[in-house]
Amino acid sequence: VQLQASGGGLVQAGGSLRLSCSASGLNFDNYVMGWFRQAPGKQRELVAAITSGGTTNYADSVKGRFAVSRDNAKMMVYLQMNNLKPGDTAVYYCAARYVTISRFSIWGQGTQVTVSS
Repeated sequence: VQLQASGGGLVQAGGSLRLSCSASGLNFDNYVMGWFRQAPGKQRELVAAITSGGTTNYADSVKGRFAVSRDNAKMMVYLQMNNLKPGDTAVYYCAARYVTISRFSIWGQGTQVTVSS
């Protein structure tokens, strides 16, 4: 089982980035996919999550700016990040949890997002 995140980088405030996460080795339709982030000195937080049916939820801090989506056929999940702010700077992680379990147990490597002011 593997999750592979990509798409991070350096962007100016107000800019956009799109993160991608490819999954392998799991029955993708049975998993809720999530994006987490961790900034230096802060706890990891859930940014967005999406069920196989497309139901989404977001952290209040990113509502209206970020959009999570998934392509079940390609086993991909995406995070479109618009109007980025310096406070969005963090390492972003893709994660998966089995639909009947509340804890995210499968993690990808992080991808760094840096937003300059």
